[in-house]
Amino acid sequence: MVATILLAIAAYVSKSFLRQQHNPFLDIALRITILIFGLGSIALRRTRFATMRLQDIGALDGASGLLRTLEKTTIQVALIGVAISAMGFIATLLTGNDFYTYGASLVALFVMLYCFPTRYSWRRTLQQFAQVPGDQAVPGPAQ
Repeated sequence: MVATILLAIAAYVSKSFLRQQHNPFLDIALRITILIFGLGSIALRRTRFATMRLQDIGALDGASGLLRTLEKTTIQVALIGVAISAMGFIATLLTGNDFYTYGASLVALFVMLYCFPTRYSWRRTLQQFAQVPGDQAVPGPAQ
């Protein structure tokens, strides 16, 4: 998130030094690429965090395997967000239009906030899909 914000600030500061050049091909290509990366990151996250997949990982690798999967997927989606932001910044450098950086940064921040892990969600995932020592379910009253 910090890299995305820094690129947006760099685009704002460098706006007066860049020459405006209209490039309709780059405009369409960038919008489509950002859309594909944004939707692709959401699809990646949903695929990697599918219930059946997490059950299999929890059964085979336990809690450490689940944590490794959660961590790797979160990092991969965050890197896709940074790539989106970098593409917008590069387009700003090529065209002089700072809208590319701002628009790409908004999409990147949305992607990163969508995949931002919380301790509660990871703990719930571990309790649901892996046997975690010390977090055993307390048996309820007999019915």
